[in-house]
Amino acid sequence: MRRILIVGGGVMGCASAFFLARDFGVRATVIERDPTYKRASSALSASSIRQQFSTEINIRLSQQSLAFLRRIGDELGVAGEHPAIGLTEPGYLFLATAAGRATLFANHAIQTRLGADVALLEPAQLRQRFPWLAMDDLAAGSLGLSGEGWFDAYSVLQAFRRSAAALGVAFAKNEVRELATHGDSIVAVLADGERYEADVVLIAAGAWSAPLTAQAGFELPVSARKRDVFVFESPARLPECPLVIDPSGFWFRPEGRGYIAGAPPRGPDRDDVPLDDVDHGLFDEVIWPALAARVPEFEALRVTNAWAGYYEYNRFDQNGFVGFLPGNDRVAVVCGFSGHGMQHAPAIGRGVAELIATGDYRSLDLSALSPARIVAGAPLVERNVI
Repeated sequence: MRRILIVGGGVMGCASAFFLARDFGVRATVIERDPTYKRASSALSASSIRQQFSTEINIRLSQQSLAFLRRIGDELGVAGEHPAIGLTEPGYLFLATAAGRATLFANHAIQTRLGADVALLEPAQLRQRFPWLAMDDLAAGSLGLSGEGWFDAYSVLQAFRRSAAALGVAFAKNEVRELATHGDSIVAVLADGERYEADVVLIAAGAWSAPLTAQAGFELPVSARKRDVFVFESPARLPECPLVIDPSGFWFRPEGRGYIAGAPPRGPDRDDVPLDDVDHGLFDEVIWPALAARVPEFEALRVTNAWAGYYEYNRFDQNGFVGFLPGNDRVAVVCGFSGHGMQHAPAIGRGVAELIATGDYRSLDLSALSPARIVAGAPLVERNVI
């Protein structure tokens, strides 16, 4: 049996380990430096899922992952306990001004061709369906009628981890400091000096994957980019409110009795900013005025909480890297999803398991996400990155 070492016990690492064990009987060892997941992107995600992408692979990933999430209680049940992730599907609403209308329509054509349940709405239809929206500058909207929404990311992560452990996957608290080739094996040297030999190493360390791939001879353009999320209360009542993406770049959605919102940073997008450095001025100076302009009832609101998490940001084309490193059949990688990794983890985990166990993809061809596209200078451009 092949010895598989997975570096990183976030949702990608745990999902890959689960599918390797369940579908192929391969019990990997997962190394995770912080099993409390205090700084993990998986635990701090805003955890939404959508089919409104502009590339076929991302739409397919969403469709396959959604099918899994809808039946996750049965898929990842352990000893009679069935995980609940709070999946709800109110949809995404992408808004466009006249400048973005053509792009919205082009994306819609791809989405509906692939079976996504998405409706284009003219201004009059938007006004009728969402009377709480300010409409003066809007030229169209794109609404997911089904198959889009949000869920509890931490519950998904823990469900994959528990199920993988129940199938015999070993989890160790440690950190991989070095990777080196030793004959036909890859040797991982851990922080405490312990050494692991493996036939295949899967680097699933999220925003911190690049230093390890560099040791394996490949420079990966992935780094940590902080994103702030703000929780607020408002007397506003917005019937049938989806997750709304404004043309200006901010987004918001309902959360419990209140709402959450986010936006790109005000200044330069810096790498690896401390997570406790939440930019409250971003909300006060950018998000709140934009919220009130788009939803006048949001003039009255109160911020009650805020947190930050890391995007594992891919500077090359903002899409994930999945597969073996070019010219290396012993080191694989899964990272760089730039904000849409959590929603695609079930499909990615299954695909990576297939690739490692059989040498090929079976359920969904993920070759478009190969890191070899860097060498080829062929970016996979996704227009709908939030």
